[in-house]
Amino acid sequence: MSGIFRPLILAALMALAILPMGPAGAQQSGSGFTVDEIVATGQSFFGNVSTGLATVVERAASSYGLPNGYILGEQGSGAIIGGLRYGQGTLYTRNAGQHTVYWQGPSIGWDFGGEGSRVMMLVYNLPSIGGMYQRFGGVNGSAYLVGGVGMTVLSRGDITVVPIVAGVGARIGINLGYLKFTDRQTWNPF
Repeated sequence: MSGIFRPLILAALMALAILPMGPAGAQQSGSGFTVDEIVATGQSFFGNVSTGLATVVERAASSYGLPNGYILGEQGSGAIIGGLRYGQGTLYTRNAGQHTVYWQGPSIGWDFGGEGSRVMMLVYNLPSIGGMYQRFGGVNGSAYLVGGVGMTVLSRGDITVVPIVAGVGARIGINLGYLKFTDRQTWNPF
């Protein structure tokens, strides 16, 4: 295996091994953010692109419960079979405050195009801020021209991250990949 493909193949295998098999343990109602709070924050953040936001948030809540954190940020990505994604934002929690986070990661699959997007990531079962700084794998699919709203599910152990993206660009495809979250910016997606 050549050096460049080894990390991508490992990422694909990791993503398949850690995909969620069911609800990731719903939060107690007092410790998480309510659906109404998330929808209001998302509508304020996304603006006019938020028409499908309530449906996407309600779908995530019915599958995973109430998030105990969320991230608001921006990201850029592009792909021609293999792709890269880079972003930054702020992690909001009820009892640990706000923290700047960065994410980056590779993907591989049948995926073509590019996008610039605003993203809201719902975070479930986050035990501490340090638990955010690791790799989360998953499968991503997208199909839009000019703009759209999409949802992905990434997981590692008990922690689940659900990115909700409202983007501008042209993108079509499905891929396997991961996002690596860090507390400082880096260009290394691996």
